[in-house]
Amino acid sequence: MQSLLSEGNARLDWAEMHMPVLAMVRERFIKERPFSGLRVGMALHVEAKTGVLALTLKAGGAEVRLASCNPLSTDDSVVTALRSRGISVFAKKGETREEYYENLHRVLEMGPDIIIDDGGDLTTLLHTEYSDIPIMGGNEETTTGVLRLRVMEKMGVLRFPMFDVNDAKMKHLFDNRYGTGQSTVDGILSATNLSIAGKTVVVAGYGWCGKGIAMRMRGMGADVIVTEIDPVRGIEARMDGFRVMKMIDAIKEADFVITATGMKDVVRGEHIKYAKNGLILANAGHFDNEISKSDLEALAVSKRKIREYVEEYDLGDKKIYLLGDGRLINLVAGQGHPVEIMDMSFSLQALTAEYIAKNHNALENRVYSVPDSIDFRVAELKAKAMGISLDTLTEAQKRYLEEWMEGT
Repeated sequence: MQSLLSEGNARLDWAEMHMPVLAMVRERFIKERPFSGLRVGMALHVEAKTGVLALTLKAGGAEVRLASCNPLSTDDSVVTALRSRGISVFAKKGETREEYYENLHRVLEMGPDIIIDDGGDLTTLLHTEYSDIPIMGGNEETTTGVLRLRVMEKMGVLRFPMFDVNDAKMKHLFDNRYGTGQSTVDGILSATNLSIAGKTVVVAGYGWCGKGIAMRMRGMGADVIVTEIDPVRGIEARMDGFRVMKMIDAIKEADFVITATGMKDVVRGEHIKYAKNGLILANAGHFDNEISKSDLEALAVSKRKIREYVEEYDLGDKKIYLLGDGRLINLVAGQGHPVEIMDMSFSLQALTAEYIAKNHNALENRVYSVPDSIDFRVAELKAKAMGISLDTLTEAQKRYLEEWMEGT
């Protein structure tokens, strides 16, 4: 236990050293205590960067409870270290489905005032089993969770305000593209110890996550094919230099298929039948349903665990490999997004939670975008931390922006 504690504290310290934006936010929180007397419930990937966010909220006066949003993404050493620093954490790596939901229940039993969710499971429980708990509002971290929120809003069942942190500029432009791009490669390499160069990689989905994965895979020397349902994104992918085709055609050439869509059953039995021997399947989406495991099971005559995060499915005429049980590969087999990337995303989370604490009485029960002022503030702090110097508009230029008669 002592070695686990030391390891966890070292990981938290390393993350803190490389999260200067959140450090500046925390410095103000310590002085102003915006969460004094409030309870914050969190369901996020429990690792060092998340730990720094939890400690930042605690420094601002919050009582914090934290559970995982994924059964395989928890760092047990960080759990131990956070508990020693006064954070109530209910998570362990390799949770069963029952343990996963029990831990979410433990978070909600505190009666949180504000929630920070990743994927929407905490939010869903607050609309079903815990619908009597009054909530000021909350934040959602990822595409999958935002999709669920939009459905709830459309159906008129959303009972408290939620902020779409996923689509804030300082999140999707950096976290989804550079974070997911790098960490997905990291997870796949860690799981397989195989080369990317010279391989054909199919990326399903060309949203910000898919763009990042495709870009990084091409940088590693892969021939990248993109699959899409959106014609605009399909055209964008083609004009970015990637081949674009249907999954049923792309999978015939694939050495790797990586899903990043937020949609279930992106790779199904009808596709797998056309796959080459040795195809490797990985998922970078939130839930483990983008690759149909039930179809793989139905097609397989046998399966075995061949490496820690690699399951071999023998289909008789060929073998297919699934990484990380089809779960989020960058956290199952990798270390998640780079620290500096999550510095921006978690600063958005902290400042948006503060906004809820101060403005909840004026908010309606709907999905909100992160205020531009918060997005801009995080950008300013990040630019300062990176030593970036920016020009400013002159007074004449400001006046020019308000004119319409004269164009010269």
